[in-house]
Amino acid sequence: MKAYYDDEVDALYLKFGDETPDGVIEMSEGFNLDTTSDNKVIGIEILEASKKLI
Repeated sequence: MKAYYDDEVDALYLKFGDETPDGVIEMSEGFNLDTTSDNKVIGIEILEASKKLI
């Protein structure tokens, strides 16, 4: 797993492998799951991360 944080837009991305996402599932506002065509979760994007994780 790798974690990426972009402080300019306050976004955190957790990447679980090298696969390319085929789709996105919005779990709630600002919390998205990147998925493959067979619905395997390969990444999580959290927008406004500093407000949600602290």
